[in-house]
Parts: sequence; structure tokens; C-alpha cells
Amino acid sequence: MWWRQAVFYEIYIRSFQDSNGDGIGDLNGIIDRLDYLADLGVDAIWITPFYPSPQVDFGYDVSDFEQIDPLFGTLGDFDHLIAAAHARGIRVIVDLVLNHTSNEHAWFLASRSSRDSPYRDWYIWRDGRGPGLPPNNWESAFGGPAWTFDERSGQWYYHCFYPEQPDLNWRNPAVEERMFATVAFWLDRGVDGFRLDAVNALFEDPELRDNPVLPEPELTLTGVRSQRALYTHRLPEMHGVLRRLRTFVERRAPSVVLISEAYVEQPEELVRFYGEADDEVHLPFNFFLAQVAALDAGAFRRTVESVFDACGPRWPSLVLSNHDIERACDRYATELAEVDGVAKMLAALLLTLRGSPFLYYGEEIAFRTAPPGTLNEVRDPVGRRFWPRYRGRDGERRPMPWSEGPGAGFTTGLPWLGLPPDAARRNVAAQLGEPESVLNFYRALVRLRRQRKSLSSGEYRALDGGRDIFSFLRQSDSDAVAIVLNMSRETRPLAVDPEEPSAARRWRVALGTHRREGVSLDLRDARLEGYEALVLEPGRESHP
Repeated sequence: MWWRQAVFYEIYIRSFQDSNGDGIGDLNGIIDRLDYLADLGVDAIWITPFYPSPQVDFGYDVSDFEQIDPLFGTLGDFDHLIAAAHARGIRVIVDLVLNHTSNEHAWFLASRSSRDSPYRDWYIWRDGRGPGLPPNNWESAFGGPAWTFDERSGQWYYHCFYPEQPDLNWRNPAVEERMFATVAFWLDRGVDGFRLDAVNALFEDPELRDNPVLPEPELTLTGVRSQRALYTHRLPEMHGVLRRLRTFVERRAPSVVLISEAYVEQPEELVRFYGEADDEVHLPFNFFLAQVAALDAGAFRRTVESVFDACGPRWPSLVLSNHDIERACDRYATELAEVDGVAKMLAALLLTLRGSPFLYYGEEIAFRTAPPGTLNEVRDPVGRRFWPRYRGRDGERRPMPWSEGPGAGFTTGLPWLGLPPDAARRNVAAQLGEPESVLNFYRALVRLRRQRKSLSSGEYRALDGGRDIFSFLRQSDSDAVAIVLNMSRETRPLAVDPEEPSAARRWRVALGTHRREGVSLDLRDARLEGYEALVLEPGRESHP
């Protein structure tokens, strides 16, 4: 179970590295940066979709599941990437879009060609409930009706997302068989796992009952919603698909990891994705950390413990940012001057908790969200629909700044999306040369996590460190560390209960944001600077 000790790194392919000057990141660009990723210490990369696509939803509208879009390279480039990554000890996870296809996919073109097409039942076609009326009130996750009328065949088709992303009908066994064949195709090319997109939307209510309407539209972590998706999300039939997929994969490649994307409301719902017999996915994405509303130690502690309590012995994932969510250093820093301090403190949280952490490209340099300033700048269609209440996802998808210069080391051409405004200062080259940078703190944390068994696989136990302090122990049979995080901008006293056994020890700084390695600390009586983060090991020696 290599994934339990792994540090994962999400690459939004369009924005990571362009190798041919067209302004769009690609597979060869990732190959060019593998040494950087190996030096950072990541164990696996997850690459967002690179399949042929009209790019309405930037690759999540797939028109061929078994090819590479020319924007990103060729199958030969992909094979080269697999070999080059494996040579550096880095595993490769690919995004698998199970719920839907592009409306330009050959399956959908055949499906809409005639009601008698053998592919008709591969998608969800229904008559309306009246002239010009869709079958029910279901709403797209990206706004507007979830049904589109097809003039040619005289019926409506369902799409959980954009009209250009018609949902596959997973109640048809032929769909499952064909999608599992796609899984086998990529397994044969050497992939190490799949991130399963939007699995909680695989099934819909066969009776087409209306979803309950919310009193007022709600702004969520990833957009705006006006109804509760009671009959379009989290239907129990999806768990049968996940169990069968797990069996299918393990018969061919037992070491492959399955990672599910599903936004849920309670940790108990998250646990269901592991399966009652741990026979579904290995790592359901845990978005609860990302949903903590403010930088509040008590809220983070309660969230962590509610997830851990629900998971029990199952291994959780740890996520603070991704391509759909504003970057964490922006969400939690209230002033620009605090971004680096908050970023380091969050890095210590993400890389020391029990679970498998997922870094989002640029997180390691405190890459900030830069949302569009005007409607004309918006590339993401959902941002145009909901402007200005929600400005879309462009802000967290901007090209990676590697160095100074017109293309920030990302491209020699015109970037597909504007570079972040602080790219000249906040870039990889600048931070590599700065010993106290966010990037070098990340590198040190990843190294320490790999060195200490307590951090990579130990148990979690909370400590009460006082106001604004989130502190906990990680313990294995041969190792222990204490983590102390001041989630306030103010200096705060650390006051662990004197009756707590760990408080009787002297501790020594293994890594810290404000103190050098080896400094001695008493958990019962210390003062932490604003946003200070400490990883402590048992020790006896005190250094001035």
C-alpha cells in the first residue's frame, strides 16, 4: 500500500509547463520538470485530463478516452512520461471521467443520430413533461437546466454539468463494460492509479423526481447551487460500480490506487466510499479540511477529529486546494503580508497529519489565487454565468511561475491564461535561492515526513495547546513527534496540560518556521509567534 506513505502532487496540465511555445502546458513539459518534482520529494503525480476534447470544460469533456489531445502531445509522449517518472521513483495517476463524455464523442453522436441507435441507451434520453418543458427541475452543477432538447430526435438528454457534457447511462451494462475497457487500456500503458471524477453523480433517480429547491441560492466551495441534489447525487448504485471497478483493477494490477472525487456533507458519507469491506476506493478525497471557513484552530481540530473518528482505521486523504477551489493561502490569509506565513503553517498541517497529502501545483511556493478582474478576462464558462458573485476557476489555474521573464519560464509563447501578477517575485527560481522561502520549507517538511515513521504512518493524538494553538502528537512504535501550530497572527502562549505525559518531556525542534533546528522547548511554557509552526522531537539538549 505505497499510497499510504505517498505525497501526491496535482498537475493541472494546461498550466504546469509548456514545451513547444504554444502557451499551453503539455506532457513533455511535465517530463521537463520531473527532476524538480523528484527534488521536492513527491511520490506520485496526478495529471488532469489530457484526452482529446473540445475543451469546453478544459478537458473534462472527453471525446476519446484512449487517445491524447494534440494540445498535450501523443501516446508516445505519454509512454515516455511514464518511463521517465518511474525512473525517478514517481508514480503517475491519471484523471478518469466516468460520469459523462463530450457531446462530440462518437458514442454520443451515434446516440443522438436516431432513437433506434444501439448507442441510444448509453445516455439518458427522456420526453419532456409538456411542450417545451424538460422532464423535471434538475439543475446543472454549472447553472441552468440539466436537460437539453435535441431537435433531431425530439427528446431531452441529461447533463449534470454543461450541455456539452452529456451523462452516460450507468444503468446500461454496456457502458460499464466499455468504460472498464478504458481502464484496462491505461493500466496496460503503466499507470499507477486513477482519480475518479465526479463519481457521486454516476446515477440519477429513475423516477425523475424533482430536487428540493433551496430558499436562497448558496455560494459553495466550487460554485453556486439553488437546489439540493437529492435525486442526482450520491445514489447508492454508485457503490456497486466502485466495488466492481476495484475488483477489475486488482485482478490486473494489485498496486494501483483508486481515488474518488465526491463532495459530501458529513464525514460518515465519505467513509462509505471505502466500502463496507474496504472493497471500493482506497482514498476518497477528504474535502473537509478545505471547507473550514476560517483560520481557526478549534475548527480545524474539530474537523480533523470528526474525519478521523469517522474513518477509524481507514487511511484518509488530506486536501487543502485543487483546480476547483481557491488556493488555501489566500482563503486563510487576511493580508498580503501574511501569505507566506500562513502558507508555511498550512504546509506543516498538511504534511504532518495522519493521511496521504495532496499538494496542488504551486502550493509549495504559496502561489496565490488571481481571479479575473473583469468579465472580459474570464475563460471559465461557469465564471461567466455567475459573474460577479462567482468568478469561476481561472484564478486558481494560472500558469506556474518558474522564473522571471515574459513567460515566467512556463512558455516562450503567449500563456493560455494570464500569468499571476506577482510572478516576477513569487516563482520557483527565486524561492530556491532563498533559504527561508515557502518552497524550501516544503522541501524540508517532505524530507522530514519521509525520515520519520511517526509522520508517514503513525497514529494521531490531539493535545490541548491553548487559545489559537492546534497541537497534536504523531506516534509509531519506535518514534514520536509533536506538532504545534499557531493559527493566529498574534503571539500566543503554548500551555499543554501539565498532566499530559508528553508535557513532562523536553522537546527539541526538528523543523520550525521561527526557530532553528535543535532548540529546546517545554510544552508547558512557551510562546509562539504569529503563524509559527513547529515539528518537535523528544530531546534532552537545550541550545541557547
